Order: sequence, then structure tokens, then C-alpha cells
Amino acid sequence: MTLTLPTPAAPLKIGTRGSPLALAQAHETRDRLAKAFDLPPEAFEIVVIHTTGDNQRLIDADQPLKTIGGKGLFTREIEQAMLDGGIDIAVHSMKDMPVLQPEGLVLDCYLPREDVRDAFVSLKVDTLADLPEGAEVGSSSLRRRAQLLHRFPHLKVVEFRGNVQTRMKKLGDGVADATFLAMAGLNRLGMADVARSTMEPDDMLPAVAQGTIGIERRMSDTNTATLLEALHDSVTGQRLTAERAFLAALDGSCETPIAGLAELDGGTLRLRGEVLRPDGSEVIAEDRTCPIEDGAKLGQDMARDMLAQAGPDFFSWR
Repeated sequence: MTLTLPTPAAPLKIGTRGSPLALAQAHETRDRLAKAFDLPPEAFEIVVIHTTGDNQRLIDADQPLKTIGGKGLFTREIEQAMLDGGIDIAVHSMKDMPVLQPEGLVLDCYLPREDVRDAFVSLKVDTLADLPEGAEVGSSSLRRRAQLLHRFPHLKVVEFRGNVQTRMKKLGDGVADATFLAMAGLNRLGMADVARSTMEPDDMLPAVAQGTIGIERRMSDTNTATLLEALHDSVTGQRLTAERAFLAALDGSCETPIAGLAELDGGTLRLRGEVLRPDGSEVIAEDRTCPIEDGAKLGQDMARDMLAQAGPDFFSWR
């Protein structure tokens, strides 16, 4: 097949949300494509799409994601624009992505993974352990909230939404004493100094696929598929294959606190996973290894065994 490259007259349209972090990720994707094919930036058009999850009223109200539509809040309008032909590819934070894509779309290109850790952010103290009893920690993440309540039951959690800039303003306004942000996002924004400290995976296992940019396309668009092959990072792909298989087998929605992290060492893949009750009262964790090529099966098997350990009462809060 002859590869057709985008041009300023017929640019490749890159769909993204409009937050500073989303735009930074879209620009990184554009720059990597331009470099890979020696093209000018004008051969690409970044198309900003407002999603339901970006509704300022919902952000200001700190309304929980699970009550207003879950992870799809950040992808639905973008994916529809791609199905309608308004954009050619979509750039996503993979930790926000549902495990299933709409019919006709595929997500099989990942950029090299950034820092997977959570950053502890506060205007008052340097570490999570420094917070006094009763201090309020803001987060919209069910995972982070449950992990916090499990390990630090003397602290309180409050709903806390918005992009990095919005959350920093909320801290300044006293809405909470501290919060967590993905270290990867801070790095991509050039704001690593915002982190007062970092949470190692042993202390706070990250979200599945945290730190990864994924690029979605139409399944039928073979020309774009060939373009994206030049960007795909196979190591990141191997890690996410295991993590997303684990997530899919446990619960692919945003209604269950789930953490997961795959790491490679030579030909071996290590997968750690957690599923928690939202109040932090119980956690089920596993840590297993396998050959890299068996990552998806390991993720599925591990999830199945954890569900068996949990039993039906574990999910009584749903």
C-alpha cells in the first residue's frame, strides 16, 4: 500500500480535550509524527472538542464522576467526532479510557510511558504522613480515595475535580488540605515542582495505564494505522496489555477502586493489582509474574482469582 502523508493543504486532524494537559499531549503526538515523517507542524491540525466531563459547572460542584457518566465523560464526544469523520485520530490519557472502544474504533498505539507514580500536592505539608488527624484530602479518584482511607483512616476525603490549574486554585481556596495528581501530567506540563513528594507504587499502587498517552483511530483507516506504527512503543504496549486485561476482567467501569501496574524485567512481566472497597475497609491484592507474552492471560487469571477471594459481599456497596 502506498502511504499518503498529510500536508498543510490536507492535514491530519488530531482530536483532543481542551485542558492544558490534553493539549500538551496532543502537541507531543503532533511533534512525534512530524519528526517521524519529516513533516512541518502545519501538516497537522489540532481540533479541540469540549466533552461532558469538561463542564465547568460539574467541576466547580465537585460532582462524583460515577454519578454523571463515568470514564466515558471524557471520550464520548471525541469518539463521535472521529466516527463522523471530523477528526482522524484522538489523543487520550489512557488511565481515563474505558476498556472497550465503540464499534469501528481501535486503540493500539501508545507513546512511551511516563512516570507512573502519584504526586502528593499540598500548600501546607511535604508528605502525606505529615497531615494531622482530620485533615481533608481532595480527590475525584475512587482508587486514591479508597487507598487513602485504607492506609490513613485518620484522614478525611472530599470530592475534588478539575485540571491541574483548577485543583491548585481549590487548594489555595482551602477546599482541601492536600490532593494527588499524576506525576506524568505534571512532567508533561513542566510543573514537576508542584509535587511536594511522590508516592511509590509500594505505598500507592497507580491506576491502570497511568502515565500513558494512547492514540485512537478508525479501524478502517489503514493509512493512519501505518502512520501510527512509527510512534507505537512496544514495551508500553506489553505492559498495558496485561494491565487492561486485568481491569477488563475485574470491572472496566469507574465504579470500583482498582489499581494495577505491570513492569518488565528481561523476558519476565510482573503484575501487581488491587481492588478495594470504596470506604477503604478491605483490600484484596495480588503480585504475580509470567513470561511477557502471557501478560494478557495473567491479567485475566489474576482478576478471576481476586474476584473469587472477594466473594459477593465485597461488592455489596454497588
